[in-house]
Amino acid sequence: MSDLDEHDNLHRLLGGYLLGGLDEADTDRLDAHLHDCADCRAELDRLAPVPEMLQHLPDARQIGGDLPPLTVAPAARPTPQNIENLLSRMRAEKTRETRVSRVRWLAAASVALIAAGAIGYGVLSNNGTPGGPEQKPPVAAGVTTANFVPTTGNGLGGQATLTPKAWGVEIALNMSRMEGKAPFFCMVKRTDGTMEQAAAWGETPEHTAKVSGASSIKATDVSAIVITDSNGKELGTAKVA
Repeated sequence: MSDLDEHDNLHRLLGGYLLGGLDEADTDRLDAHLHDCADCRAELDRLAPVPEMLQHLPDARQIGGDLPPLTVAPAARPTPQNIENLLSRMRAEKTRETRVSRVRWLAAASVALIAAGAIGYGVLSNNGTPGGPEQKPPVAAGVTTANFVPTTGNGLGGQATLTPKAWGVEIALNMSRMEGKAPFFCMVKRTDGTMEQAAAWGETPEHTAKVSGASSIKATDVSAIVITDSNGKELGTAKVA
């Protein structure tokens, strides 16, 4: 007989086990089986109230006439202590399983909360408040922005941004309404009046330009950024404070 068949056969004996209707051999077999089978212990727990319920029913002879009493050898009846021990073991296993499940749930919840907190921190760090306007990155120390003033008869506009470097100065130009003969030049003017070329570029259909350049002149020595055309005509000047 396979283990499955043995299990099924013993499982069907649980009712008789509780009511004391098994012989001594089957009782011993089921005792041994219950120590190792959680499913049968769970079923035993479910059926445990049945004997007490039957005691409150009317006498069977009053319902169905005279019936011979069920006679069972005293040794075949499982002791109440044995049944209680089995049920206590089953309930302890259920409690342990519940505790393990709760610990796993709490661990998963903790991970979720930590992840949510990290995301929330990132939102607050980037935007100040959830859904708030995005904050611009801080401007590097020493960066200066100066607006171009066009020369007479010219419409040049825009800004020059100067970023100090160890080797000199980096210049970012954003210009519009550029008129004149290309190529155009970005000249860096020192405080002593001398100038050094930082960038050169050609004409665009929109008469705009975004150009980056560089000069060896220290940022602290720059007095102005001058834009000229190919003939050396000044189109505009951005004075650096």
